[in-house]
Order: sequence, then C-alpha cells, then structure tokens
Amino acid sequence: MDNSDKIIEGLERAYRKLIEFKKYKKTPIIVSKDGKVVEINPNKINTLNNVYIK
Repeated sequence: MDNSDKIIEGLERAYRKLIEFKKYKKTPIIVSKDGKVVEINPNKINTLNNVYIK
C-alpha cells in the first residue's frame, strides 16, 4: 500500500465519521455546489459507497 492509497483510505474514514456525526447531531451537511451553498440531509447519504473514484 503506497502513500496515496493510505491518504485515500484516511479521507474515506474521515468522510464516514463526518456523516455519522452529522446523523447523530441531526444537522445538515453544508457544501458548495455550482457556486451555491447547499444543505444535504446526512440520512440520504450512503456511507457504504467510496467517495474517491479511481
């Protein structure tokens, strides 16, 4: 496993932890999409999917 694989794995773990935390706190995830600020319901996000696509 090289450094880039370790970085990707760490980012995916952080993403899953963020989603779990947002579900626990019942707060939306705030992102920028097409130059606009958007709220996403964390319950509509499937954490089983990988964030990073090779």
